[in-house]
Amino acid sequence: MQTWKSRFRHMKIKNKLSILIAFIVAMTFAFALIVQQYAFSVYDEQLYVKSSRVLYLSSSAIEKELERLEQLSFNIITDTQIQSQLKSIAQSDSDYDRLTLRKHMVDRLLTYVGSEPSLYSIHMVDAAGAQQDVGSLVPIQAGKRDVILRLADNAEGQARWTFPDASDPALILTRQVRSYSGTMFDLQDIGTIFMRINMERIVHELGAGEGDLIVTSGPDVIYPSQPHFDPALIQSSITSETGYFIKEVQGKTYFVAYNRSSATGWTYLNVTPFNQIFRQIVLIKEIVIGVFILIFAFAILWGIRFSRGLTRPIENLIVRMKLAEKGNFAEANILAGDQEPPAMDELGLLHRTFRLMVERINDLITENYASRLLIKETEFKALQAQINPHFLYNTLESINWMAKINKQTQISQMVQALAFLLRNSVSLKEPILTLKEELEMVQHYITIQKFRFEERLSFHMDVPEREHFRKIPKLTLQPLLENAIHYALEPSVGTCTISLTSREEADAFILIVEDDGPGMASDTLELLREGRLTTAGNGIGLLNIDERIRFAFGENYGLFIDSAPGQGTRIHIRLPKEMEGSEHV
Repeated sequence: MQTWKSRFRHMKIKNKLSILIAFIVAMTFAFALIVQQYAFSVYDEQLYVKSSRVLYLSSSAIEKELERLEQLSFNIITDTQIQSQLKSIAQSDSDYDRLTLRKHMVDRLLTYVGSEPSLYSIHMVDAAGAQQDVGSLVPIQAGKRDVILRLADNAEGQARWTFPDASDPALILTRQVRSYSGTMFDLQDIGTIFMRINMERIVHELGAGEGDLIVTSGPDVIYPSQPHFDPALIQSSITSETGYFIKEVQGKTYFVAYNRSSATGWTYLNVTPFNQIFRQIVLIKEIVIGVFILIFAFAILWGIRFSRGLTRPIENLIVRMKLAEKGNFAEANILAGDQEPPAMDELGLLHRTFRLMVERINDLITENYASRLLIKETEFKALQAQINPHFLYNTLESINWMAKINKQTQISQMVQALAFLLRNSVSLKEPILTLKEELEMVQHYITIQKFRFEERLSFHMDVPEREHFRKIPKLTLQPLLENAIHYALEPSVGTCTISLTSREEADAFILIVEDDGPGMASDTLELLREGRLTTAGNGIGLLNIDERIRFAFGENYGLFIDSAPGQGTRIHIRLPKEMEGSEHV
């Protein structure tokens, strides 16, 4: 194993590329073949499931149509005119009256059979044994008629079915007609009705679109009258209410999906020749495999040619680099007489870059030496320009003590406030502070501004101490107060009121910086975000504060301006109401 690794490691790049391309193509071919087989197996399974579903829908539609026809037979036998005519025939002794009544009954039956395309005919046998026929008539054998009448008598008013046979392809529904009048039910036998149903038409309209539908009731075949094979040959494979199987019958293979009706007990079979379904799929499989083999051979040949075309310029470049390594830059920069100009691809750019490198190598050495001298000089000047922050703090502390010795309390307070602000502004503490620390900076800042503006600055702060534990980005409040003083207090000649308050909402904690100055446009912050407005200040602007809050806590938080020209400015700082790890201080 180690020998093969060593050989591959020291192999030429063109051979490595050829092997790699062959491996990739082989893996792709294997993966595609596996995916294809899986896809076809999924397709086969989906085909089976789809056939079963289509059969279920078809059988349900046929069952509903037969139920509707069964309801039609009930409507006929309960028709008041037919009831009256059948009773009159049963009670009349006059042949003429019976003939007239039967003629009227035929006219009434015609209204039913004429509106039902699924019926061949309707037959009514009255109490005298006479039969009235309407529709497309087929002679019914006497023996079959006796069986139909006997089924109706035994059913006691319920519907019964007689299946098609060689003499009649119709499915026959029969039931006894019993008398009733209004709410009085004497249920006397006054006749028998049987309807011949066009099963062929019903199946063509509602049956499955693919395959051959066979409807059976036990050993009896309901549809079609002449199936391709005897359904009894596959009855042993029907082991559940619904399913599918592949069965070889009389030398042919069939795909059979079946569904047994819970209402009638009939079995619906969708029979499709197996080769008819999968002939094209097998052909597609063979074509795909053949195409993949051709692609594999073409990819191998193309890979070898490609690898050679890729490595030849690299080999030429290696020769020129060896010349440059020996210091022979002139020959390294000259193309061989039989060598074509480099192409405009990456390797061509590599050749051009190498030539430029050879040409400028001396310049680069000189520039590099000069750059190093410049860097050293810059570092020296940077060291000279550094100011020790401790020296500044010590100087401010000395001024503070001198002010206290000379009893200059105002100077002392201003120096202390300034030192606190400077120390916190340039400190390397975490960028997220507690609200208590931020409010301390605000107090010191206001202390300095009070000495400057005296009574013209009216500042009020109302933030409960219980809220001091909350987190806030460093230098959030002080720049907002500075903006309020700059834009609201400085331009005015009277007193300006600035307030800092807080409140809680359902999902946020709000700090409000408000002034009664000239105000600003309410869309100022949106214009800053879009870059359509620039500020004249040099400090930390509204957009900077808004971005730091959103970065720290999410897009649902930040600054929101409630202002209009001449109505003062109210800036809402929206912060999270609850934060993990927060503790009261």
